[in-house]
Amino acid sequence: MIPEDGPRMSRPTLEVDFNEMLEPDLVLLSATDTRRDRRGEVVELREGMEILIYMDDLDIDGRRDDLVATGVVERNHSSDDWCAHVRWCCRIDAHGIRHQSEL
Repeated sequence: MIPEDGPRMSRPTLEVDFNEMLEPDLVLLSATDTRRDRRGEVVELREGMEILIYMDDLDIDGRRDDLVATGVVERNHSSDDWCAHVRWCCRIDAHGIRHQSEL
């Protein structure tokens, strides 16, 4: 899992599904204006908010090795029917999606 930044995280850590990519660096995030972070706290999403995102994954030996990325929240501007209901996306930064073990 992405490490926390001290006693309080400076950026929320939210679970995503990296199978729901709109672009190589854009993943669907939320159909509503709030999400629960990995600690269960409600996070109000807003344009430009820096976040950490992850998806559960395993390595070749079956050990947990989540997929992780950092990025910025942005409104969903896609007109595709399958994702039109989604309000927020995450634009992944230049570091891309990595396994936790690579950090």
